[in-house]
Amino acid sequence: MDDLQSEVEIPRFFLCPISLEIMKDPVTLSTGITYDRDSIENWLFSQKNDVCPVTKQVVLDIELTPNHTVRRLIQSWCTLNASSGIERFPTPRPPISKTEITKLLKDSRNLNNQMVSLKRLKLIVLENEKNKRLMESVGAVDYLTSIINKEKDSMMTSSSPAGEVSGSGTGAGEALSILYHIKLSQTGLKSLFGKDFVETLTRVMQRAVSYESRAYAVMLLKSMFEVAEPMHVTSLNPNFFMELVQILNDQISQKATKATLKLLISVCPWGRNRIKAAEAGAVRVLIDTLMDCTEKRTSEMIMTVLDQICQSAEGRAELLSHGGGLAVVSKKIFRVSTLASEKAVRILYSVAVFSGNTRVVQDMLELGIVEKLLLVLQVDCGRKMKEKAMEILKMHARVWRKSPCITFTFI
Repeated sequence: MDDLQSEVEIPRFFLCPISLEIMKDPVTLSTGITYDRDSIENWLFSQKNDVCPVTKQVVLDIELTPNHTVRRLIQSWCTLNASSGIERFPTPRPPISKTEITKLLKDSRNLNNQMVSLKRLKLIVLENEKNKRLMESVGAVDYLTSIINKEKDSMMTSSSPAGEVSGSGTGAGEALSILYHIKLSQTGLKSLFGKDFVETLTRVMQRAVSYESRAYAVMLLKSMFEVAEPMHVTSLNPNFFMELVQILNDQISQKATKATLKLLISVCPWGRNRIKAAEAGAVRVLIDTLMDCTEKRTSEMIMTVLDQICQSAEGRAELLSHGGGLAVVSKKIFRVSTLASEKAVRILYSVAVFSGNTRVVQDMLELGIVEKLLLVLQVDCGRKMKEKAMEILKMHARVWRKSPCITFTFI
């Protein structure tokens, strides 16, 4: 139709103010301006704008009202100009409404209709960004969290074989899946803390729960703690860290692993969380995972978490008690990325400064760590990384100078 627009005069009010193309599904925003549905939904939901493109007013009501009058005029105009090759736009399928979503949410509380209603809601929320925002605006968070809180114990099933992702299988599992896929706003995510939802999701992460539900739980927690207040981060239960470590250990999925690592990066710097993570066995699992990890971003995140945990005495003790701890960390210098190298040197610095007893210092020599640190001083890398390496070498130079294999020409 684009070629024909230059030959056929199109009434101006048939054109969408955003795309300047003829509207196929005209809808009116709460500000009174009519747009093509695809264009305005892309503007509001995909591009995440909150103002009317024409009036610049803040859009408080995101529900779009079909403009049947303009649509009929456009369809009639198309029919009249059929001889010019212009095809008539079909009448669009009515979009999902707030009323329909609200009814499905209420039906989901009835055990007889629950699974059917929840599956329909899941299809709706996966359809487009607009439906996600509608779902949140009608109070879906309260409905879904009440189902999960009420029925979380019904999610306890026998574990699936390692690596297998099983279905949610319960109303609570479906509700959790929907809640995750809504991609809640910052306000919606913060509201979950007031529902004791961290404790609920910690229960969901327990080993007996289906792998799919455990993955959704940790991914939702990751989103929650991106907007958490300090009081929420400093009061975490040790069980929270135990379940995160178990998810890493079980290797449910790459998405779950990355979400868990991001979550640990968010919470470990606060309060006693480094110690709680160390006591939950995080260092051992992280080192074991790092041994076989070939994915750059995952390796970087593991090194970041290890750096945070090793800033505690408990974390350093766990690293040193692992047979391959120091070797695996040092091996990542110049093998993954600049960030991973910097984190590795920082970890070695924490060990050298706070846990550098005779045995540890000798191990660093025998494992080739001293040679690797000397190499750091010679190659082109970050200033801070060089400074840390130099400090480690100066700190234990008296012991390492005795080795005939090491020549200290840089200090």
